[in-house]
Amino acid sequence: MNCETCQLKELEVEPREIKDVLRCILHTIFFHRTLSLVRPKDVDCEFFEITYVQCGLPELEKEVDEKIDQFVAWVEKHPHRSSQVCLSFFDEKNKHPGWFGNKTERQALEESSSRRVALESSIHEVLFQIINFANEKKDHIPPIPDRIFNHEISIPR
Repeated sequence: MNCETCQLKELEVEPREIKDVLRCILHTIFFHRTLSLVRPKDVDCEFFEITYVQCGLPELEKEVDEKIDQFVAWVEKHPHRSSQVCLSFFDEKNKHPGWFGNKTERQALEESSSRRVALESSIHEVLFQIINFANEKKDHIPPIPDRIFNHEISIPR
């Protein structure tokens, strides 16, 4: 199976805007890639006139906030460096069981990246880019009923 990649528009944001922008982008991606039943929750950005939708899954919101906090900590330690966040979706398949236990193999399904950001119009462009990508590129997604895809949010270390 091929891994689709969606390289989002590069954005430049002030340090105080990072959390707001990343929450907006990551939750928009998750909402458009979640196959389980969710309770959509409208969220207004703090610094921009933008409303986005979260899945309403507390464990996902907690994970996203933890990764964003880690990213903000990295940015504070490296204030003049450009960086990116990568969200990858994958499927885990058990490899043939062996004497030393089962091995799982990750099969990449999709990856989205975004560099640090600013401007509300650019954020709108990124959100529409996510929506268009999610609506156009569906052939690589296997039928997985009633759950969020396995995923990983990668940040600089």
